Amino acid sequence: MDIVKLLHSVGIVPVIKMDTPEHAVPLARALADGGLPAAEITFRSDAAAESIHRIKAAVPDIFLCAGTVLTPQQAQQAAEAGAQAIVSPGLNEETVRWCTAAGIPVIPGCATPTEVEACMRLGLSLVKLFPAQVVGGTAMLKALAGPYAAMRFMPTGGIKPENAADYLRLKNVAACGGTWIVPGNLLAAERFDEIRQIAAAAAALRDRVYAEANCAL
Repeated sequence: MDIVKLLHSVGIVPVIKMDTPEHAVPLARALADGGLPAAEITFRSDAAAESIHRIKAAVPDIFLCAGTVLTPQQAQQAAEAGAQAIVSPGLNEETVRWCTAAGIPVIPGCATPTEVEACMRLGLSLVKLFPAQVVGGTAMLKALAGPYAAMRFMPTGGIKPENAADYLRLKNVAACGGTWIVPGNLLAAERFDEIRQIAAAAAALRDRVYAEANCAL
């Protein structure tokens, strides 16, 4: 699996906090129907692992990431539930080594060149710029592109419809993580058709940017 190419084909990965696993499958179907066949289910609630398990079983074409993974134990729990990649807000070398040994892609968070180099020493070529807008956004990514030409990024944090295109145009961006795709109030109210419409708008934005900028990796 070439995770960079896979993420780039999706472009925008919905970042989701699940409060109940009962919402997992209809949510995944809404995202896929809208043109975003991926999800990052964050380990910010007790529903995360079961939600990943249910999506993996019922909507196998969705590319599933587990987010906010802070320990090797959480990484193992996520992988056993069916997560196909592990995402963390920072760099925990123990977690990276566990994932590498287990053969599961890991995308740790970085906010500085020093952290990027630490990830390179661990053999990684894809990291998460987080919190993207706070640490310089597209200007930071452009600055990092020179010394770290082979590194690819999944910026997350502060990305919205108003600035997502600026990120997607950058050659070193594999995909963006976005929390706006699945608003908590819509998820709680089971308004999955509205979520599908938001996903469709994001997918249309991705397609437009890729067509205009020829954003092939």
